[in-house]
Amino acid sequence: MVDQHAAHERIVYEKLKASLAKNGVQRQILLIPEIVELDEATVEKLLDRAEELASFGLAIESFGPGAVAVRETPSLLGKANAAGLLRDLAEHMAEWDEALPLERRLMHVAATMACHGSVRAGRRLKPEEMNALLREMEDTPNSGQCNHGRPTYVELKLSDIEKLFGRR
Repeated sequence: MVDQHAAHERIVYEKLKASLAKNGVQRQILLIPEIVELDEATVEKLLDRAEELASFGLAIESFGPGAVAVRETPSLLGKANAAGLLRDLAEHMAEWDEALPLERRLMHVAATMACHGSVRAGRRLKPEEMNALLREMEDTPNSGQCNHGRPTYVELKLSDIEKLFGRR
């Protein structure tokens, strides 16, 4: 059994890392910037890290007190929920210490973006989508666990299933 969100999250995370290492993250320029309202302290935290976020294809700028304009998003994420992504990023940034190496901070950004860009749990996948997800898992490093350390799949043997139904 596969946790589709956890599996896809790992796939997106590894693609983001590979893209960043190879030639930078491809960006999707928004035709109309998305304005996200947050408290002023959160806006300041995000703007202080705007350069780091831009390296992952997330271009933000100030839009007055208590708001940021999202101008670009990583194309790998598809249609991203910018408000949710920025809130999560700001929450995680509060946990970062300046002593934390830049690379580790960047990987935290990648992990948060991967979570937001992944198939949602509970969404019904078509058979061809399921198959594509499984094929991508085969080609993805560390695909046995998501970015948070949870397993992406569990294997039940016939004997395990028989035990569940009281047959053994």
